[in-house]
Amino acid sequence: MTKEEILNLENRLYKAIKESDIKVLDELLHEDLLFVAPNGDVITKEIDLKTYRDGELNISELTPEVENLNIIDDLAVITLTIDLKGSYKAAPFGAKFRYIRFWKASAEGIKIVGGSGTQIGV
Repeated sequence: MTKEEILNLENRLYKAIKESDIKVLDELLHEDLLFVAPNGDVITKEIDLKTYRDGELNISELTPEVENLNIIDDLAVITLTIDLKGSYKAAPFGAKFRYIRFWKASAEGIKIVGGSGTQIGV
C-alpha cells in the first residue's frame, strides 16, 4: 500500500460520489464499513449505497484538499477538507467538511473500513 495508491482510490471515490456510481462505491466500501455522518448518524455500507440508489444525495461540486495521509502497515489514515455542494432529500446544501477515512488492505483489495465527517464552515 502506497500513498499514491490511496490518493488514486480517493480520486475514484470522489468521481463515484459525484456521479452516484453505485458499482464503484460498492467496490470501494468494505462490507463492515462504519462511518459517522455529519449529523451524528452511524452509516453502514448498505445505508450509504441506499442513499445513492434512492437519489437522496446528489453532489454537484466536490473540492477536496488532503491534509494528512499516513500509512500504518495495512491501513491508511487520511484527513482532508472538502467543499461540497449538492442536495440531500431535495434540500440544497453547501458547506466545508473535514473528513477522516480509513482504508484497509485485505484479500479483496484496499477498501474503506471507517471514517467520519464534520461540518467546519459554510
